[in-house]
Amino acid sequence: MTPNRDTLSNQIPTPELTQTLQRAVALMRPQNKSILTAEMVLWAFLQSPTCEAHAVLQRLSRELGFDWLDFQREVERFARDRRTERDIKFDFVTDRQERVPLSNEMLIILDEGLALADMQHQSKCSTIHALAMMTGDNIGTAWLLKRRGITRQKILGERESRPPKADLAKAVQPSPSPSSKPKPKATATTVYAREKLVKELVNLLSIMQGRHVILVGATGVGKRSLVLAVARLIGEGKGPTGLKSVKEIDETALLNDPLAEIKDGLSSAKGGILFVADVARFFGGIHADFSDKACLELQKAFLANDIIIIGTATEARYQERLSKSNLLMENSQILRVPPATIEETKAILGVLRPQFQADYGITIAEESLDTVTRLVARYYTVEPLPGAAVYLLHRACALLKTNQKKADNSLNPEDVMVAVSLLTDVPMAHMGADERNRYLNMVERLHQRIVGQDEAVVALSRAVKMARVGLKEPKRPIGSFLFLGPTGVGKTELAKALAEFLFGTENALIVLDMSEYMEDNSINRFVGSPPGYVGYEAGGQLTDAVKKRPYSVVLFDEVEKASVKVFDALLQVMEEGRLTSGRGETVDFSQTVILMTSNIGGRYLVNLELAEEAARQLTQLALQEHFRPEFLNRLDDIIYFQPLSDENLKNIFNLLLIQEGKLMANHHLQLKVTPEATDWLLAQNDHPEWGARPLRRLIQKHIREPMADYILEKDPPAGTSIEVKLEGEKLAFEVSK
Repeated sequence: MTPNRDTLSNQIPTPELTQTLQRAVALMRPQNKSILTAEMVLWAFLQSPTCEAHAVLQRLSRELGFDWLDFQREVERFARDRRTERDIKFDFVTDRQERVPLSNEMLIILDEGLALADMQHQSKCSTIHALAMMTGDNIGTAWLLKRRGITRQKILGERESRPPKADLAKAVQPSPSPSSKPKPKATATTVYAREKLVKELVNLLSIMQGRHVILVGATGVGKRSLVLAVARLIGEGKGPTGLKSVKEIDETALLNDPLAEIKDGLSSAKGGILFVADVARFFGGIHADFSDKACLELQKAFLANDIIIIGTATEARYQERLSKSNLLMENSQILRVPPATIEETKAILGVLRPQFQADYGITIAEESLDTVTRLVARYYTVEPLPGAAVYLLHRACALLKTNQKKADNSLNPEDVMVAVSLLTDVPMAHMGADERNRYLNMVERLHQRIVGQDEAVVALSRAVKMARVGLKEPKRPIGSFLFLGPTGVGKTELAKALAEFLFGTENALIVLDMSEYMEDNSINRFVGSPPGYVGYEAGGQLTDAVKKRPYSVVLFDEVEKASVKVFDALLQVMEEGRLTSGRGETVDFSQTVILMTSNIGGRYLVNLELAEEAARQLTQLALQEHFRPEFLNRLDDIIYFQPLSDENLKNIFNLLLIQEGKLMANHHLQLKVTPEATDWLLAQNDHPEWGARPLRRLIQKHIREPMADYILEKDPPAGTSIEVKLEGEKLAFEVSK
């Protein structure tokens, strides 16, 4: 039974040392060793090529001239053969929650290593600190190291001699001019400068007080590229006055020892800029991601002017942590970085093109960059430009490389469309279709799904076409329409058809039931709660959905039920084409179509005793009584839906039967329904006034449910055609001949 011993605190070893201890445990198991000893850990250092202690030992091998392989063999023999003491006080807990006893020597190494780390202003014992302590007089590994000249001073001196941080100002080359020939392989980082933003950043960095800058923007908008652009100016001698270099926090070193990396970064960046990605990690008090010492060290730098901090943050992280820090807000400037425009994105891809060609060993046609930019802005909107476009180009290049069947080894627009189709599930044929002809035939395309409702389809198509050719205010949505009509006549179906027509998939339809937003406090669910309020992390149901898919159709069902506050937000969307979320993010609605349904005046539209014109006039009066004038004036059109005729219902029913046949075809069965069976099914509709809604239930009840029993009982082979026919007063199934 394992004695009740203490466990080693995870605050003592760095992640790299913890990983090495795990490797040492794996090495000791085959040797039937039960205690984790110093020699086992030294052996693990030699078995871990990425470990810092391994690198230092290899450099000392070359410097001191001893045989590396002979040293490895001797350490391994010693680790296998040495007997260990049994007075155990602490256990090391592995990632599998195994408790492994630590020898007393290892406790001394870790304890003294931690003390050494503290003297060097570091918070945890690293592999180097542990290796240095293995040379101690009372440690069994000391003779293995010292006989080859490996002393504590040499180990620590070797670590301190590591190369200084690279200066980004010397590592960035100018963007190639349009007329220059691209190099086969870039020798330094290339970057496209978004000139307006670069000028704003340079201006902020030129202020003599509070020169620190926080770049706020979504992941993928190019915040780091903006810093690289400034670094390039500094390298050319054109940067902000007095700044001579740009250094960057190393993420790997930061995870290994946060305090040491922050101190190293601040020390190397004196007289210049220190770039800190996701600077919010160092703020937030008890919620900060790193130790108090590391956070305080970086925060103190915001009080000085000898080092300029440029940090980055998303809008949510800024609102959650940074905006609440008086120290940061009083000593730094905020620069918001919006997504790149389509034109900027294409230029950015042009700058990156030589590097992509060199990395993937392919050529990229110029028109492919146009296709990437156009399609990513329309179909892949889960992240902003230019990040989304860069990611898509990577996907397209990788796809071409792994499925290489072309002699010319070049990426063309069709390859890009294949990549987008795989990424978004949007059919490739939709992307390649001629846009002009598609819009010219928009009415016919919508009528492939919409039965009847000629007036509604024509009115909606007319407005969308005007927006498509640019005859709309650029900042407002593509169109804002109010759908009026009885239930089941095709309002939602037309919204789905429009989403598929415009954006290639029904998934581009965002539906919000406004009966869920009848209370004033529901505005917090609509756009998101402000920082500090319940539900802040959840975001807004409208703003988050449109942020993820800015090219979409947004359907507000039963809009008349929305609360006043929600309605005010909707008015802002219709007028200004944007909405600010609870996180402070501005969400763009200029590429959306806004559709709304309402039952106001519906009783007049279904009243057969009223003439059509009279019904519409009464409906207009009802709308004016309920809705504010500013709402009605912002609508591009009010679209009326007519009750469906018997012929319409029959056509819709036939379309539904075709869909049912496709469902069975997925299971390698064919469905046939005789005309007599179709007429009988339609006769079972007890509520024709509900439009097409009951028709799906008829198919569910009379075909799908009994068909399941029939298939289970008969087990028809693949390829069987099953006919649904009328026998007497009920339906029957039989294998069709």
